[in-house]
Amino acid sequence: MRSAPDLLYEIRGLIAAHARPDLQTSIGGLLLSKVETEEPDYSLTEPLLVVMAQGGKRLLLGDEVFEYRAGQCLVVTADLPVTGHFLDATPQVPSLALGLVLRPAAIAPLLLEAPAGRWSRSTAGPPAIATGEAGPDLLDALARMLRLLDHPTDAPVLAPLIEREILWRLLTGPHGGMIRQIGLADSGLSHISRAIRWIRANYAEPMRIEDLARLAGMSSSAFHRHFRAVTTMSPLQFQKRIRLQEARSLLVARPHDVAGVGHLVGYDSPSQFNREYRRLFGAPPGHDAARLRADSHPHVIRHLP
Repeated sequence: MRSAPDLLYEIRGLIAAHARPDLQTSIGGLLLSKVETEEPDYSLTEPLLVVMAQGGKRLLLGDEVFEYRAGQCLVVTADLPVTGHFLDATPQVPSLALGLVLRPAAIAPLLLEAPAGRWSRSTAGPPAIATGEAGPDLLDALARMLRLLDHPTDAPVLAPLIEREILWRLLTGPHGGMIRQIGLADSGLSHISRAIRWIRANYAEPMRIEDLARLAGMSSSAFHRHFRAVTTMSPLQFQKRIRLQEARSLLVARPHDVAGVGHLVGYDSPSQFNREYRRLFGAPPGHDAARLRADSHPHVIRHLP
């Protein structure tokens, strides 16, 4: 098998050739990112494997900091609001990364292929995010997946097979315990994920811990404990972060209606909205919106976490 540096060299070239501003590729679930600035970004993740091929990124989730660089991977197992800072990214040497959506339906069948004792549990605990090395076996499978972008007639047949291999490498690697939780319908992660999805869909609505706990099938105290373990935040802090990130997206189209946007995302107090927005994004809503609109295509550009 080729060495990790050789595989990363090929992966960098394929990402640079195929990356688009919206991250999407012709292969479902395969995302590519090319970033030329170290500006911070704020995103709502989904369960993902991300491998950095060039540059690096530092993520903030609540009070926890995660960093990964070229040749390393990030595993996210829940929908999470994160703040990211790219490292060493310039127009001449951009940050290059690939992502693969981690689908429960693709992971679940693999759980039946080996005894439960086979799965690594070293990182099965909270939070629902971790970093580590991307070994040669994983990089080799990812390189073959990327090559299919140049062979579109082969992709519908071969991409699902390579995805299965990638997931198997993850399941039998150091992050296996985390990945396993995605595929189990009755795992603690799946129960908390139901509450996370409710908050994301109803972020502007009043929230009762008792109702979320019932949705997750837990007592209120157990729910609060498990929610913080997965997200590193309390449910209220999580909802606030979702509200503010949604407000930022809305302000791109409505920069002169700060109070209206604040109300739309659930804030009854304009002063509280302005204060909390500035604390997260570093500028008042109106000023931040003006800066975003001055960027090239703020409504199109997306980033991998």
